[in-house]
Amino acid sequence: MLVDDIRSEMITAMKEREGVKLRVMRGLISAFTNELISQKRKSDEKLDDDSALSIIKRAVKQRLDSIEQFKVGGRDDLAETEEDELSILNTYLPETMNKEEIQKIAEAKKQELGIDDKSKIGILIGAVMSELKGKADGKDVKEVVDSLFE
Repeated sequence: MLVDDIRSEMITAMKEREGVKLRVMRGLISAFTNELISQKRKSDEKLDDDSALSIIKRAVKQRLDSIEQFKVGGRDDLAETEEDELSILNTYLPETMNKEEIQKIAEAKKQELGIDDKSKIGILIGAVMSELKGKADGKDVKEVVDSLFE
């Protein structure tokens, strides 16, 4: 399981004195525990991989936002730290699909559902997202689906 992998990576990072990696692993484990508590489950239970992936994706989005804000504020040192953390987090995410692959699936879903007008674009986006199940970024899916109606 992903949670177990992250716990063992944390132990390895402690032994090898990898500060950045250790900080990221501790943050993830803390986020996993917080998620369990918010679901009114015991903190010693384990999250399933889908929940863990959603937490990691949330952490990635936070890092991307922080990098952008730090660069705007002229704090390149902090942006670099966030980029280091981001590279560690990205190792736990599955490969994302490129826009061409998304387009093929979106076109197939559009034909399957028989959607011809832009008023039902939300239905198509939802169908494509459920088909991809986290293998593609939501922004990319929206852009591709929007381009189908132009």
